[in-house]
Amino acid sequence: MNSVLGDRRTILILLGPALLLYTLLKIGPVAWSFGLSFFEGNTLRGFEWVGLQNFATFFSDDAALQSVGVSVLFSFVATVGQVTLGYLLALLYVFVLRKGSTFLRTIVFFPMILPTVAVALLVKSFVAVGENQGPVNDIINFFGGDSIEVLASTSGTMITAIVMTLWSSMGFYAVLLYVGLLDIPEEVIESARMDGAKGARLVRHIVLPLSLPILLSSIIFSLNATLKVFDSLLALNGGGPGTSTAPLTLYMYRTAFEYAEYGYGSTVALFLTMLCLVSTLAIFRSSQRKSED
Repeated sequence: MNSVLGDRRTILILLGPALLLYTLLKIGPVAWSFGLSFFEGNTLRGFEWVGLQNFATFFSDDAALQSVGVSVLFSFVATVGQVTLGYLLALLYVFVLRKGSTFLRTIVFFPMILPTVAVALLVKSFVAVGENQGPVNDIINFFGGDSIEVLASTSGTMITAIVMTLWSSMGFYAVLLYVGLLDIPEEVIESARMDGAKGARLVRHIVLPLSLPILLSSIIFSLNATLKVFDSLLALNGGGPGTSTAPLTLYMYRTAFEYAEYGYGSTVALFLTMLCLVSTLAIFRSSQRKSED
């Protein structure tokens, strides 16, 4: 086996098809999009070289900067909520329910397998007002209150979107963190308990430090997924009211495919890619500093 894996020609034959496919499907489109960011136009009217003009336009575009703010805010709140709830559920699975957690894990994970658009439409029907009023306002009316148009305000839409995201995805992070907690040696936990560490003290000083690698991975997964949120917010309220809850992905989609500005749309996509990359590198850097300390 070592002689086979030590042969460069064999390695090239084994990895060549996968690398070629990865280049065509991943690196190629990214490079093409990067090149388009230096042009203006579309396939109908043609493309014109504009250099760095699209980048200058982006940083002076109020709508684009507003979308950046929406994406960052949504990503931060959703990431904190997903990882926190997932970690608490994982602790519940491991230290409270233990072998009896299978049913609860299945129930909590189930929303993750549902299509995000279907979940968004379901939530939208729950808070609907009018002839097809949803159960949320029916309950409010039952207790004597007036119907509330939740999706008519920016704050209402954002809160609804975040709650929807947490409900549909916290089960995934709970299972991911649960697997990480299972890797902690039982001997370490028992030794800490014998030394008097219990409850929150045990979690803070023993469990949390030992589960930092999987916790870090969960934060990175959640951060990148929520920064690139698109279909759920589009189906929920189309980025409304107006464009007040439109993330950067939705702004990119409309710029490129509704307004046919492929060059500027590629610039927006490039900025989103850099935002995800910088966020990931920042998390890695902070974790390295903590480990060095």
